[in-house]
Amino acid sequence: MPLPFLTADRDLDFDNRAAEATPLPHDEPDHWRRPYRPGPWRVGAAAVLLLLASFVLFSAMIIAWAGSLPGAAACVVIGALVIALAVRLLRVGLWVSASGLRQVGLLHTTTESWSAVASVRTAQQPVRWLGLPRTVQGQALVVHRAEGDPLRILVTDHNGDFLSRPEAFDRAADVLEAWAAEYRS
Repeated sequence: MPLPFLTADRDLDFDNRAAEATPLPHDEPDHWRRPYRPGPWRVGAAAVLLLLASFVLFSAMIIAWAGSLPGAAACVVIGALVIALAVRLLRVGLWVSASGLRQVGLLHTTTESWSAVASVRTAQQPVRWLGLPRTVQGQALVVHRAEGDPLRILVTDHNGDFLSRPEAFDRAADVLEAWAAEYRS
């Protein structure tokens, strides 16, 4: 079963010769893929949400055995919503394919074709720390549209994917800029 979150920097964990010999299962440019791995903060938050969902579903089972089916149904619905939130949290970020760039947020997704993207570059600016209201000076990957406002900034060196991993942010920004340079023409 291919796991879409094991992406572009997989070959850094293994011997380079073996990694070059075996292509990724989703290496085709027509498939949407995130060119970086989700960071430890994002994975940790999703794990905590899944742990919370397991407790809620366990309480639903206890409530159902006690005979209160409406209460158990409400707990099952809440547990399913928490699981959906955890999965969506893992999918947040920039995804690329040969057809364009997709920005996946927690509640909405924006897709732009490469012809509608004017530039993809890094900029030094105030960024949000772990998505919280607190801002710090950092780097952000800014996607400018050919017409209209730039996309919302999701990829920064202080978000859940790259906090305390500046080399991973630089590598992901370089990969995203290379995809934009290759497919924008």
